[in-house]
Amino acid sequence: MEPVLAIYPGSFDPVTNGHLDLIGRGAKIFGRLVVAILRNNEKEPLFSIAERTEMLREVTVGFANVEVDCFHGLLVDYARKRKARVLLRGIRAVSDYEFELQMAMMNRKLEPALETVFMLPAVEYSFLSSRLVREIAQLGGSVSGLVPVAVEHRLRAKVI
Repeated sequence: MEPVLAIYPGSFDPVTNGHLDLIGRGAKIFGRLVVAILRNNEKEPLFSIAERTEMLREVTVGFANVEVDCFHGLLVDYARKRKARVLLRGIRAVSDYEFELQMAMMNRKLEPALETVFMLPAVEYSFLSSRLVREIAQLGGSVSGLVPVAVEHRLRAKVI
């Protein structure tokens, strides 16, 4: 049987230790895992697609079955193109679940063969989001322990 290809989509602006937790656990479950950065023209990201790609590649280098890519448009179209069978999504709180459930049901409607797998983060990352990390960094707070060290350095350089 062919290894299952899963896609873990997101903005990853920036990648956090919570993201890395899910990437590491997803890499153990699925034969191949694509961390797919969404190009969303409606948002003003702190880091460019190229910067986010570079950061993600740097922090996932130890995972032989993890690939970093980017996409735009419908996730189901990207998943079809990549021949993925699973979408991996993280859920931190009930509010995440409501949104993610709606998205999973719509993705199932658009592509019935594509399954969504929800993962809970490790307890120490259950509150963590890229938005909070950006805000803390922009206000001069420490993001140590919230993001990989390489990302912490890039955040400092970006917001100073």
